[in-house]
Amino acid sequence: MSFHKELETTVRLLTASGKGILAADESTGTIAKRFKEASIENVEENRRAYRELLFTTPGMEQAICGVIFFEETLSQKAKDGTSFPALLAKKGVVPGIKVDKGTIGLPGAPGELITQGLDGLGEALQRHKALGARFAKWRAVITIGEGIPSSYCIAANAHALARYAALCTENGIVPIVEPEVLMDADNTLERCYEVTSLTLDAVFRELFQQRVVLEHILLKPNMVIAGKKCPTQAGVQQVAEATVRCFRNHVPAAVPGIVFLSGGQSDEAATAHLDAIARLGPHPWSVSFSYGRALQAPAIKTWAGKEAQWKAGQTAFSHRARMNAAAQLGKYSQAMEREVAKV
Repeated sequence: MSFHKELETTVRLLTASGKGILAADESTGTIAKRFKEASIENVEENRRAYRELLFTTPGMEQAICGVIFFEETLSQKAKDGTSFPALLAKKGVVPGIKVDKGTIGLPGAPGELITQGLDGLGEALQRHKALGARFAKWRAVITIGEGIPSSYCIAANAHALARYAALCTENGIVPIVEPEVLMDADNTLERCYEVTSLTLDAVFRELFQQRVVLEHILLKPNMVIAGKKCPTQAGVQQVAEATVRCFRNHVPAAVPGIVFLSGGQSDEAATAHLDAIARLGPHPWSVSFSYGRALQAPAIKTWAGKEAQWKAGQTAFSHRARMNAAAQLGKYSQAMEREVAKV
């Protein structure tokens, strides 16, 4: 069965101008950390309520074209009984699903990681699609450190990403391919550029070998940025120029869209970097965002699990979504941060 038209339609929706993707796919363990910071109890009802806060924010569809779910969320419903995928679909927002099972240590490679989840993935994708998912996400993690990453680690993760992507397209689901070079170390921007280049080359080599049609995928990479512990941090323009140079050299023009991850950047830094990248266009591919914490952090802090703060939490989320939508168009400015979002 050919899913060519279906995949094309989903890609077109996910690369809409002035919009980006909300990554609301935190695992139960990860969202526990976010909730703890805001003194919210990590129980299923609070996780459900928080996702409903995001998804029912008035006008969110003007800035968000797709949402990545955690598996638990895909089966949850709003208070009125509407399933979350149906709720978003009514707004014209495409539901997606995180399908990897997290990382474990890569055998024989101390300090390096490999992502799990390929076993039974084809059947799982069919179940997710029946519940409304139209795209998926798989994250590979590349760590920079003393003597790493190894070529073995990059190759192993590239192979897994390509296997995942092939299974997705075979089932009519658009794969978001996410090779993330972490920014946690003390490496320079130049070292990030080098590792990102090697990783992208390996990923696209594997995608080609495994016969994945590039027009049917989206790429979710890190920006080229110095590690958090690096004493010399690059300016916004330098990050943008290095990022654009790297991706123009290593990402085929056949890829329809690049949706950057925020990778632990502050909310405003992630927005400013995206804006600067957009201003260096036009690019061979659509360039946008697929942010998690950089979109959600103010909403969680403001809501804090309190019904009385529901609307304020939505206001905080709406503001960050609008800032990033403006950045996708290269129309963001620092002055816009002082605006109060109207929900």
